[in-house]
Amino acid sequence: MTKHIRNTILAWIAAIAVILPLPSVAGVLENYAENKIVDALLRAQAIGTPATWYVALNTDVCTEGAAETEVTGGSYARVAVTAGLTQFAGTQSAGSTTASSGTGGTTSNNAVVTFPTSSAAWGTLTSVTLMDASTAGNEWICIDLTSTFNVSGTGITVSFPAGSLQFQIDN
Repeated sequence: MTKHIRNTILAWIAAIAVILPLPSVAGVLENYAENKIVDALLRAQAIGTPATWYVALNTDVCTEGAAETEVTGGSYARVAVTAGLTQFAGTQSAGSTTASSGTGGTTSNNAVVTFPTSSAAWGTLTSVTLMDASTAGNEWICIDLTSTFNVSGTGITVSFPAGSLQFQIDN
């Protein structure tokens, strides 16, 4: 295969990776978040939710009580999403921007979440985690992807369309 054909194929694969939705399923409320909720609801303690969430990519499925394996290297960085009514949907419907009033307990991202373009392989992505810091920090929510996605090399941009990162709190 000539270098030109190989580069053209790689460019097409990278372009497709940018536009393919990566839907998710209802996830796991991590132990840290569960403890914060119990203390806030029943023990009159401030919950201390972050003003900014950091979305992390993982190469293993969500396991409550165990840290997921986060991607490293290759220009990877968590994506910052400001906490607020416009960034996450209310429980009444996807895309809503008012306080939650639904009965299903499900929320999702209201805007596209796009990671930096890879400069090396990141591995096979299987889940995302909402963290309270840009590095290290605490896991609050982990969401498994409905299908895995292999970031096999350079030039791949992982992006989650609005509504695709769904989390259900009463599952």
